[in-house]
Amino acid sequence: MKNDRDKKPFRKPAAKRAPAKKPEVKAHEGERIAKVMARAGLCSRRDAESWIAQGRVAINGQVLASAARNVTEKDKVTVDGKPLSARERTRLFLFHKPRGLVTTDRDPEGRATVFDFLAEKNPHLPRLMSVGRLDINTEGLLLLTNDGGLARVLELPSTGWLRRYRARANGATDQAKLDTLAKGVTIDGVDYAGVEARLDRVQGANVWITLGLREGKNREVKRLLEHLGLATNRLIRLSYGPFQLGEMAEGAVEEVRTGVLADQLGASLAEQAGVDFEGPVIDRTPEPEPRQMRERTGPRPKKPQDERGQAPRRFGTEKPGPRKHVSALRDDRAKAEKGPRRRVESAATEDRRGRKVVVERVSVAAKGPARGGEAAESRNARRFRAEREKSESRGESTARKRPPREKLAGETGAAKFFHRDGAPQGGKSGKPGPQRGKPGPKPGGPKSPPRNLGKPRTPGRH
Repeated sequence: MKNDRDKKPFRKPAAKRAPAKKPEVKAHEGERIAKVMARAGLCSRRDAESWIAQGRVAINGQVLASAARNVTEKDKVTVDGKPLSARERTRLFLFHKPRGLVTTDRDPEGRATVFDFLAEKNPHLPRLMSVGRLDINTEGLLLLTNDGGLARVLELPSTGWLRRYRARANGATDQAKLDTLAKGVTIDGVDYAGVEARLDRVQGANVWITLGLREGKNREVKRLLEHLGLATNRLIRLSYGPFQLGEMAEGAVEEVRTGVLADQLGASLAEQAGVDFEGPVIDRTPEPEPRQMRERTGPRPKKPQDERGQAPRRFGTEKPGPRKHVSALRDDRAKAEKGPRRRVESAATEDRRGRKVVVERVSVAAKGPARGGEAAESRNARRFRAEREKSESRGESTARKRPPREKLAGETGAAKFFHRDGAPQGGKSGKPGPQRGKPGPKPGGPKSPPRNLGKPRTPGRH
């Protein structure tokens, strides 16, 4: 028997290694050449197949004869001898579609299309494709993207995004009839899933209804309302999934930010659509045309000049005159206005000594003309005129007269000065008293006692 020491120690079996992960294959690797050309924004898939049949596309220097060919990043694709542009980042746009536009690339009837409208109004946008379609008379929100995989995923009913419409229909209905659409109906052999319908208001012979559906079959809303006996005369798409029409102007285009788009799609839808949020954004803003230089056939023409050798003003070639003062401008304006601006009246009066004096009184004209075509008088002017006429009728003068002063006995023409008690200044002799500014005793009484000059003034007083 072998010793226990000779026994091999027990070893835990090593864990099996997990198989190595295969390198992730990018969405655009191993794709059809037509799809790659369409994803690059060069043309549609149908146009790509037509170009390949014409021999305009080559891979690694070999001209393709069939569109049944897959390409990868390692392949060099050229179209008309020029390399294919880089794959652009996945982008989504909101478009407020007006009525009268067809949601298609080409219309056999020659009607205006959505993409013709976008190319004319927004030439900087990439080549876009619509997420679903709207009829020619349907308006509202339309999603546009440059990624065909994203457009295909968002169109599928399995995605479950709710599409909300607002319809105006002619006819009468109630909420009970609209509730019958919630369980789904079959019309002409076509099964329609349940629809959320709400009656908003009645407007005359029309009704406004808000509907929410998740399938989006051809003319689904109109057929459902026809099933209820209503004729749709206006249809507006309000939302598509999480994206709302809001206050967008008709014909406006707004891009959804990449971060917002990634959050709304989620990981599952983004993987299913094969979106690319890391690619570049190609700037397609048209460059301004260069200004063409005009050929000069002769010497440069001289600019017109006035007498002072200066260029004339822009509003005329006449020499500007001297500027007028404000007072002169006011006089000119006063002369230009109709009616008299001032009225001068002459009258005679007398001065204090009774001499006749001729005076002129200027009255300012009123703001508006009177009934007789003359300036209206003010209230004070009428009062003064009445008083003057009354005085003239009595034969009195209009000048103010002072009452005559009574002369004292023995008074000559010289002026006399009197005290308050009526005694004349200058004492008994009647001579005039001292003039102002000269020291002297007061007239008409004893001498005033002298001032106490010996008493000192209190300091600090003035």
